[in-house]
Amino acid sequence: MAVTAATGIRPHPEASGLEAPLLDDVVEGVVDYRGLPVNRSKSGKWRSATFIIGVEVAERFAYYGISANLITFLTGPLGQSTATAAENVNLWSGTSMLLPLLGAFVADSYLGRYRTIALSSLLYIVGLGLLTLSALLLSSSSTDCIVAVNTTSCSPSQLQVIFFFFSLYLVAVAQGGHKPCVQAFGADQFDASDPAELKAKSSFFNWWYFGLCAGTMATLLILSYIQDYLSWVLGFGIPCIVMGIALFIFLLGTLTYRFDIKGDQTSPFIRIGQVFIRAVRNWRTTSSAISNEEEAQGTLPNRGSLQFKFLNKALVSPDGSKEEGKVCSITEVEEAKAVLRLIPILCTCLAYAVVFSQSSTLFTKQGVTMDRSIGSSFEVPAASLQSFISFSIVIIIPIYDRVLVPIARAITRKPAGITMLQRIGTGVFLSALSMVIAAIVEKKRLEIASAYGLIDKPDATVPMSVWWLVPQYVLFGIADVFTMVGLQEFFYDQVPRELKSIGLALYLSIFGIGSFLSSFLIAIITKVTGGDGRDSWFSSNLNRAHLDYFYWLLGGISAVAFVAYVYFAKSYIYNRVSTI
Repeated sequence: MAVTAATGIRPHPEASGLEAPLLDDVVEGVVDYRGLPVNRSKSGKWRSATFIIGVEVAERFAYYGISANLITFLTGPLGQSTATAAENVNLWSGTSMLLPLLGAFVADSYLGRYRTIALSSLLYIVGLGLLTLSALLLSSSSTDCIVAVNTTSCSPSQLQVIFFFFSLYLVAVAQGGHKPCVQAFGADQFDASDPAELKAKSSFFNWWYFGLCAGTMATLLILSYIQDYLSWVLGFGIPCIVMGIALFIFLLGTLTYRFDIKGDQTSPFIRIGQVFIRAVRNWRTTSSAISNEEEAQGTLPNRGSLQFKFLNKALVSPDGSKEEGKVCSITEVEEAKAVLRLIPILCTCLAYAVVFSQSSTLFTKQGVTMDRSIGSSFEVPAASLQSFISFSIVIIIPIYDRVLVPIARAITRKPAGITMLQRIGTGVFLSALSMVIAAIVEKKRLEIASAYGLIDKPDATVPMSVWWLVPQYVLFGIADVFTMVGLQEFFYDQVPRELKSIGLALYLSIFGIGSFLSSFLIAIITKVTGGDGRDSWFSSNLNRAHLDYFYWLLGGISAVAFVAYVYFAKSYIYNRVSTI
């Protein structure tokens, strides 16, 4: 008997006539929180998605409340150098984006998305609470520091640093369980077999990201100012309170949610893993034996099944046995192929992720050196410039969803207007262009610093308006509308039904690996360019650094990655024609 993935209870075998909805109004494949069939008109869709979007907006508010200005905290209260702080931010961000793979495994195999979201939200609140306490301890101990002219002669104790990073990585663990499940659970509220709900699901991904960016923009405008000019304790404490409220709102929507039915079959992770293992074990199996087995199972050849033919070796065993547990079914083999088909797209998008990681690290440090004054008394927090990414997304997404998509839909006759891969590729190209603009602006900043004799005055303000950075932030935002949203929909749509969480976790892993690659590049370049007493490209004195060289390097890498992406995208075979 089937078991609901979210609640762990089995669907009621004989629901009473009073509670069971009419057969023509039943949504197939899902149940309510009690395990009963659900009524289409009284469950799911935007009614449920709104609650789920609410908790995700709060989570992004909390996450960016930490990550957007983390480099300022590390180079300030923790006293780290620019290069070390950038590496630590990238390592934490990378870990945060890779842990969803573990969270997706737990959700899809054991707890279900609903429980995983609830438990991860609780862990989030604990982590933010400890982070707030850590900031409080650091601020109280700072009174013992002896501050000299332009330098600080003391640093936090090792115990304080350990406690801070423990709290920080606890938030990363919470995000690992939260992130892959919330969006998948939200998309689950729309029935892809119903034409109206299918169209709503496509819009869901656009408006989902709109809500996320609205929350992020509020974070960057409000929390960055609080953290820079008021208190880091408040800056970490406010997201803790917001997450508590969001969890309460999420639980309020329980009565309306649709839960996927999870059968008694083996975990999808184990099933797919067994395909690869058995294919390797059966590497000596002849093609004729495989063809015979395919014919026996009545499979019809299609473009997708003709790819990765080596996995078809899992259909047979070396001794010819067909006992359950020794061979894989054709369905399991096709599931494995669907996941393997995503890998080239994932790899070619890593350059985009490396570029993406610069907005919260090096861009912020650039902004600190520039003229950020508005009027005579107010100074813009450098981290708040990231709000232009969110602002451009909030402006572009409604235009894309309500204007560009209908026009493209009328031309191409595709439900989404353009294919998901075309959408992703557009953003990858724009991200490469953003690096070119960033390099030109940084070169101009260095020239002005040199002209005014500020090369050896790292704390002096370079007389160049910080608004020069806005174009690269805005272009980042436009690129996100295409690539970020496109990747979310693509990795959700192109994996088997039971692997929706892992699909979104794979999407997030792109940015996790990208953050690690960024950290690796910074470490290598620092070592190569900073030897023999020379200033590296990432010198703490940015007026002697060369971030422009780094941006040109990333621009070149992005261009090569874009060419590779186009090659693999053209040969990609979609799993479901209705979604392209």
